[in-house]
Amino acid sequence: MIKFLLSYVKRYKRDAIWATVTIAIAAITSLWQPKLLQQVVQAIADDNLSKMYPLGIQLIVVALIGLIAGALNTIFATKVGMGTAADLRADEYQHVQQFSFANIERFSSGSLVVRMTNDIQQVQTIVMVFFQSLLRVPILFIGALGLALMTLPRLWWVILVMIVLVVGITMMVMQPMGKLFGKFQGLLDKTNGMAKENLQGVRVVKSFNQEGNEEKRFNAASGELTDINIKIGYLFSILMPAFMLVGEMAIAVSILFVGQHIMADPQMLGALTSFVNYLMQIMNAIVMAGFMSMFAARGFESTRRIKEVLDTDPELTFNPEAPAQNLSGDVTFDHVSFTYPGDEVPVLKDISFDVKQGEMIGIVGATGSGKSTLAELIPRLYDPTEGKVAVGHVDLKQVNEGSLRRAVAFVQQKAILFSGKISDNLRQGKADATYSDMQSAAQTAQAAEFIERYPDTYDHVVEERSANFSGGQKQRLSITRGVIGDPKVLILDDSTSALDARSEKLVQQALSEQFVDTTKFVISEKISSVINADRIFVMADGQLIATGTHAELLASSPVYREIYDTQKAQEVID
Repeated sequence: MIKFLLSYVKRYKRDAIWATVTIAIAAITSLWQPKLLQQVVQAIADDNLSKMYPLGIQLIVVALIGLIAGALNTIFATKVGMGTAADLRADEYQHVQQFSFANIERFSSGSLVVRMTNDIQQVQTIVMVFFQSLLRVPILFIGALGLALMTLPRLWWVILVMIVLVVGITMMVMQPMGKLFGKFQGLLDKTNGMAKENLQGVRVVKSFNQEGNEEKRFNAASGELTDINIKIGYLFSILMPAFMLVGEMAIAVSILFVGQHIMADPQMLGALTSFVNYLMQIMNAIVMAGFMSMFAARGFESTRRIKEVLDTDPELTFNPEAPAQNLSGDVTFDHVSFTYPGDEVPVLKDISFDVKQGEMIGIVGATGSGKSTLAELIPRLYDPTEGKVAVGHVDLKQVNEGSLRRAVAFVQQKAILFSGKISDNLRQGKADATYSDMQSAAQTAQAAEFIERYPDTYDHVVEERSANFSGGQKQRLSITRGVIGDPKVLILDDSTSALDARSEKLVQQALSEQFVDTTKFVISEKISSVINADRIFVMADGQLIATGTHAELLASSPVYREIYDTQKAQEVID
């Protein structure tokens, strides 16, 4: 973990060096001040004003140097910490963009978000703490210990006893506190998750009058969080007084011992002042080291989680040497089988077919028959476990990524729009799309009728999670984004399910008339959505069990006929 972090810290080598130099200067000034104070006290005791004033000025100068060094250290340490965090965040985000669906499913999107936010924040904290405090601890401890022994060597046993007591208290308190911090973080994640879930599902909560139950659930988790926080507070309330008690006892013993010899050796009066300061610095260094160890443990665990993401190779990669080309709309499946990572049962089994450019293919079947999985292989969201998928007669494993993305557009059932403007979302389908392109595509998708009612039309704001649009409007905008780039292959994965019958019919008619040369795959639960397709594929249990026109399948496929009869009967009931 340290080597991994250092590779990022090295990018800010100059700031790291200056942070180290300034913290060393600040620590040295902290060690030097008690010595000067000792000499000032001795000068006062000797009534030597001529010596006291220069020493006082030196003390002020040293204090100012320490203050300036500390301020500069904060600046340099912040630059290193924030720069390291920014680079990690950028690298992790860029790496995640290269992940396949399988990679994302392995980590889960929620976990990846936490790793790019909370975990990187923890790493930023540990880097800043290292350059602000951890480097200071050994300098203060070793320096204060050595100078204390030089100042009053006869009190070595006071130092030893104090160190043993402080270390013992630190270990006794920090161990349970570390466990409580772990539970606290887990409950914090749980509470935040409940709040997020509740806000996202607020319509369901209110529709079923579940506000009271949700409050009880949240209050229970929040109560656990509060209890742990109180326990942590109790430990802190014990910790600091215990440290202060040990420190005061050490000072009292030192004063008692020195008081017995002060008459015989007046020089010990000034030495006592210096010795007490060094005792406090030794104790503070040990306490600081204890606290820093907790931060370090959390920071290194977060570093491990970030490194795990960056060390994961994308399971699906494109050939970087593949030439850019204009792919046709021909699609071929050659004995294709597919099994999801981690599963043993194949979702698709030995599927073969050839589709010519411009054909409209309907795909029907029961839920779980493999329709959507088959569609996801065409834009190469997954690679087949066995067999070959080709677009434009080119094996997808040998195709250029940009060429494939230009050739294939995939419109999913769950329409996902990004916050911003309608135009921003449409330009995801075609980066240089003009307003004329948007209007044409929106008319095809029957989205123009509501977009052009807004005063700002295509510059209308899309709110977070596209909450200001209905389900049907989202799907029509999603279809608009799919067709705006004039793809060679268009896949509609049940993406008209939220449309009324009239709008769906108009979309299908526009696609047939305006995208004659585009190969269209229409996946639907409804026979009515694919009844006019050139061919209909019937899926069952991951297999392609029948193909043909609507009339041919009614005559030859019992499965298709059963689906049709069921839906026809349902229409009569409705």
